[in-house]
Amino acid sequence: MEIWEKVKSEFTGERRKFAWFVAVVFVVFVFSWMFGRGNTVFHWINAKREVRRQEAQIEEYKRQIEEMDGSIDQRVTDLDTLEKFAREQYKFAAPGEDVYVIGN
Repeated sequence: MEIWEKVKSEFTGERRKFAWFVAVVFVVFVFSWMFGRGNTVFHWINAKREVRRQEAQIEEYKRQIEEMDGSIDQRVTDLDTLEKFAREQYKFAAPGEDVYVIGN
């Protein structure tokens, strides 16, 4: 409580004008730092949020790439899987086979 008494005496004593001036300048500085134009606290918060969103998106793309690489490796090494993929996705058929497309 001794600190608060000292602060109170500064705002009521001989140097009260200077103390009030410093307090007002400090409040204006903090207000402009938070709500002003350009590089503000809110800008930092939004930038951090955007960075987190983009990092999550990067992780999702990495996961998709790994999944696709595994799929490619499987199709390259296993001819039965490659044949099944070609028949399902591109409607390929062996010579002499009839292909019936139902739906898409």
